[in-house]
Amino acid sequence: MPWLQVRLAITPEQAQTYEDALLDVGAVSVTFMDAEDQPIFEPDLGTTPLWAHTHLLALFEADADPDQVFAHLQLLTGKPLPEHQVEHIEDQDWERSWMDNFQPLRFGRRLWIVPSWHEAPEPEAVNLLLDPGLAFGTGTHPTTALCLEWLDGQELTGCEVLDFGCGSGILAIAALLLGAERAVGTDIDPQALQASRDNASRNGIAPERFPVYLPADLPRQPADVVVANILAGPLVELAAQISALVKPGGRLALSGILAEQAEAVRAAYAGDFDLDPTAEKDGWVRISGVRR
Repeated sequence: MPWLQVRLAITPEQAQTYEDALLDVGAVSVTFMDAEDQPIFEPDLGTTPLWAHTHLLALFEADADPDQVFAHLQLLTGKPLPEHQVEHIEDQDWERSWMDNFQPLRFGRRLWIVPSWHEAPEPEAVNLLLDPGLAFGTGTHPTTALCLEWLDGQELTGCEVLDFGCGSGILAIAALLLGAERAVGTDIDPQALQASRDNASRNGIAPERFPVYLPADLPRQPADVVVANILAGPLVELAAQISALVKPGGRLALSGILAEQAEAVRAAYAGDFDLDPTAEKDGWVRISGVRR
């Protein structure tokens, strides 16, 4: 059925008040959106930050009267309405619309990430089946793309790979499909570990080839190749731990790093690695090298 959408331009301080008020007057859903394409990086733990200029979108059934909605909002909040507008949204197949946003993506020469509902564009290529899910990592973010492109360019036959902060398992699974003998994944989020297991199974990867662990349970066995696509802060703080997980002569790739953070991360690893030139994509970078 069609919907009535109310859009309010709010500040973060107004968010809770107007969210509660809109739900009180009958909104079936409330969503917050960035009004100015303002990124938020590395929020404090336990916080859900909003943008300085936020749009609050509320959906009502199509027969809702917007004038009554706005009148009730003013009564509930006791304040004049912020900038606002009303839109009528026609019904559509939302699941199909969502699925259409995800198309097969190619990384490097051999590797494709293919949603399960699509045919592989190149059946003879290395095709990793992966659906968007609850854990981070579908190949669409520049940091994931940088790591996938790097893996595609490596000789991985017979190697053991460690995916530090594995998320969906996309990097470890890609490495296995590209020839690695075994991969290990670790993540602080149990939900990510389950997503990694599910995605490995979807790609025909036996559990013994891709065990996953919480960090406290991770075996401290150095690997031939380590990939860590997390954030710059943890990469610097955990540099000694991550470096120790790479065999002498082994390879390392780090991402989740903004371009302006690259030098700090490079400095944290330069003592143990011969580093390659920094690779950049859309303001994000990848730092790679070989352990001395």
